[in-house]
Amino acid sequence: MKLLITGATGLVGGELLRKCKEDGIPVHYLTTRKDKIRNEADLQGFYWNPKTGNIDLSCFDGVTTIINLAGATVAKKWTKSYKEEIAASRVNSLQTLFRGLENSTNNQITSLISASAIGIYPNSATEFYTEDMEVQDSGFLGQVVASWEEEALKFEALGLNAAVVRIGLVLSSKGGALPQIVKPIKNYVGAAMGSGEQWQSWIHIEDLAGIFMFLASKDHGGVFNAVAPNPITNKRLTREVAKVFKKPLWLPNIPQFVMKLLFGEMSAILFASQRVSSQKLEKYGYNFQYQNICRTLEDLYQKWEEK
Repeated sequence: MKLLITGATGLVGGELLRKCKEDGIPVHYLTTRKDKIRNEADLQGFYWNPKTGNIDLSCFDGVTTIINLAGATVAKKWTKSYKEEIAASRVNSLQTLFRGLENSTNNQITSLISASAIGIYPNSATEFYTEDMEVQDSGFLGQVVASWEEEALKFEALGLNAAVVRIGLVLSSKGGALPQIVKPIKNYVGAAMGSGEQWQSWIHIEDLAGIFMFLASKDHGGVFNAVAPNPITNKRLTREVAKVFKKPLWLPNIPQFVMKLLFGEMSAILFASQRVSSQKLEKYGYNFQYQNICRTLEDLYQKWEEK
């Protein structure tokens, strides 16, 4: 197996590279910055520019699986122009890969595994979402994710197995959501969001990387929810983080209108409730290392302290 990874310099991409190095799996990666191109024994970088559709076709040489993680972060204020960037960065990346594969000859690629997000599911306090439920959130993120997945599944027309991985709240000591949750708690100003009853379907970053590698090794196609088996409420997540970091919670819950004043439309993701099932991945044979939030936070706390 040889992988081509887009978005390799991000949080999830970095964990994937670590795992591939540990397992001796050779990797090609695409970057928009020529100063980030490295050429080592099992790691080689190639230039691309999805905005212009430019891609070095040599990136496909010897590759069997593409893992697509490219896309602008949603954790930034959603101005009109930035919303366009969020959508375009995802669609353009996949379209550039697609045209590149059409123009490459004699490649050995059998599958594409593309990141997606549980933001496609509507906000709900009661639903338990599985991959076969044909529902879509009507908001901005729901529309973005639907377009993202549509582009990914087009790779089946090239004879590839196409899989989309709907990622939940990623927990890592190196970045993502957890440091943003921990910071106010460590400063004694932590609190749950809104009612605190909204469901949060989370995933330890090591399991997320493990899921991508599992799907790559099995060549599975279709839609998969990348979430741990036990979703929790925002209130419990906040309480467990405070417990692990040994800090008190004394402030009342933060009203939604306060966060909307600070972050605008983007604040909606802080209050979205999506209880999402991991049963399909488990049925296919993936074994989660981190199934409950307490063990996950204890592990990440130890890594945090070791930094």
